[in-house]
Amino acid sequence: MSLRTIAFNKPYGVLPCFTDPEGRPTLAGYIAVPGVYAAGRLDQDSEGLMILTSDGSLAHRITDPRHKLAKVYLAQVERIPDGQALARLGTGVLLGGKRTRPAQVRLLSGEPLLAERPVPIRFRKNVPTAWLEITIHEGMNRQVRRMTAAVGHPTLRLVRIAIGPVYLGDLKPGEWRDLKKNEIEAIG
Repeated sequence: MSLRTIAFNKPYGVLPCFTDPEGRPTLAGYIAVPGVYAAGRLDQDSEGLMILTSDGSLAHRITDPRHKLAKVYLAQVERIPDGQALARLGTGVLLGGKRTRPAQVRLLSGEPLLAERPVPIRFRKNVPTAWLEITIHEGMNRQVRRMTAAVGHPTLRLVRIAIGPVYLGDLKPGEWRDLKKNEIEAIG
């Protein structure tokens, strides 16, 4: 059996697995490639890039924090973070008694070009929002959401746009593509 690795743009509201006893939307509704499994998670209320593979050692390289594979997110947060909040995100935030690794954080000057989400974010007329680009090198449970909340800027929308050398690119929500050989090799 030949190994297969794909990039998938997970839509909002889809579970990052193939079955759900409660009948909620899963990857099975979008991907009919036998033998591939998610290399890492992306919560039901988050969107964007997932890598699925039939190669167990590749999945391990993607998910094991010792490999420090960068994961890049666009996060729409409540209120405009100041320099102090951005610096705290950059140096690491204490979550459940454990400090996150340093992250690269950039305040975007405008709203990124993303597909519309089927369920709009919570909108409050008197509370502005901002977009951050956050790059982390680990994958604690709901890490980006917990980090932004810890510095007083809860995440309203979260989209993963890259995992290491693999970018979401122009994949629309629900679409997938095979990874190129050079992408797989660049993962390490």
